Amino acid sequence: MRFLLVLLFLKVSFVFGQLVHPANNDAFLQDEIAFVYIQIAPSDLNLILTDSLYADHEFPATFRYLSSTIDETVANVGFRLRGNTSRNSAKKSFKVSFNEFVQGQKWKGVEKLNLNGEHNDVSIMRSRLSNQLLKYAELPVARTSYVRLYINNEYKGLYLNVEHIDEEFLQRRFTNNHTGNLFKCNYGANLKQIGGSPGPYMSLYELKTNTAQNDYSGLINFIDILNNTNQDQFTCAIQSVFDVDSYLRTLAAEILLGHWDGYAGNMNNYYLYERPSDGKFMFIEYDLDNTLGVDWGIIPFENWSTRNIYSWAKDEKPLFDKLLAVPYFKDRFNFHMNDLLTTVFVPQNLLTELGLTQDLITQAALEDEYKSYDYGYTDSDFLAAINSTIGGHIKQSLQQYIQQRHTSATNQLQVIQNLENPCQLSLDELIKDVFVPLRAFDLMGNEIELDTTNKAKLLVDKYGNTKIVWTHE
Repeated sequence: MRFLLVLLFLKVSFVFGQLVHPANNDAFLQDEIAFVYIQIAPSDLNLILTDSLYADHEFPATFRYLSSTIDETVANVGFRLRGNTSRNSAKKSFKVSFNEFVQGQKWKGVEKLNLNGEHNDVSIMRSRLSNQLLKYAELPVARTSYVRLYINNEYKGLYLNVEHIDEEFLQRRFTNNHTGNLFKCNYGANLKQIGGSPGPYMSLYELKTNTAQNDYSGLINFIDILNNTNQDQFTCAIQSVFDVDSYLRTLAAEILLGHWDGYAGNMNNYYLYERPSDGKFMFIEYDLDNTLGVDWGIIPFENWSTRNIYSWAKDEKPLFDKLLAVPYFKDRFNFHMNDLLTTVFVPQNLLTELGLTQDLITQAALEDEYKSYDYGYTDSDFLAAINSTIGGHIKQSLQQYIQQRHTSATNQLQVIQNLENPCQLSLDELIKDVFVPLRAFDLMGNEIELDTTNKAKLLVDKYGNTKIVWTHE
């Protein structure tokens, strides 16, 4: 029976690319705040904060990580500023690159860490909760944790430690399907067609993996299909190149979080990942600090907590506009919105989590003098952030936003019709002719080496096809 269950799991997860959420290891502690110590030459630190403010030049440094269970030091790491507008802030954000000067060097399985100052958010919890919510929704998202950051023994404050989205990120989430092209979509990436050659796309859609091949053909084809396919062919054509259902769930989460700085609002802060198994693109959110009641007045929307979920996008956004114009896709969006409202975006649960998080970080936050340098935030502001509106760009308290968004989205939600996908592929259409095994399991479901002999093995190829064999020496 156990073997049959393992076989069924493998078939489903490999064929349909089931997302795996990696465990939070020592690099992403959930129940304590680790200490990160950076030692760097004072002259280099001065350059980082002055002449190299807008450069991404990596300076050599030593990284030390201290928690209740480990004390580890990594020498010769790269250290620099990260972010856009945050580079001008007093409480800056930083990147640690373990492989910058030592090729292939990793720490706890990661090549890079992003240490975000969260200077815009007095609660220091919006980005953290948003990432957690996407995880609960079973969507690809970075792991996070809190750390105290010290640079040359000076306490720089409480920081959010955010997993970098790169090859390691893909490998942990897309089992045996992680070698595709990953595009970081920068501000202005609205997915409108701007030609048939790679050149015009490169600055907006920055290729982060397989850079030697520099292959933009899949991205250009996806954008062409999105923008130019006739209405009667669009439903099936777009599903052949894009994981539509995953995006519709992501869109529902984006709206509930009030993430106006994402694709639909500000054509910003997302990745596109081209899965090698089927050539379909997946949409991945990141940089989730402008959420849950934050508004800078950059985009003249009404209250984010009450904005209609069906007219969320600003201006023309073909991915939003064309998908929601298809009855089947809109019905799937309704399904995902309802599911998130009833299982994930639940005010009582979210507010309980915020309270526990605040308890965890309070001491480190109160000792963080940098929180006051940019917007004059006080200890009292931090302590009241869940229930009280601070003002300025923080238009609503966390509690007010969450409760109002839940109520308004529930009232706006239209009836779910459970429409059938007119283009649903049968399982037989996914089976490939040539079987090339990539992984092997014993009959108890434990992964073993491909060349294991004298044992019955379950072999699995990249399409999810399976074959049981017995090999002898």
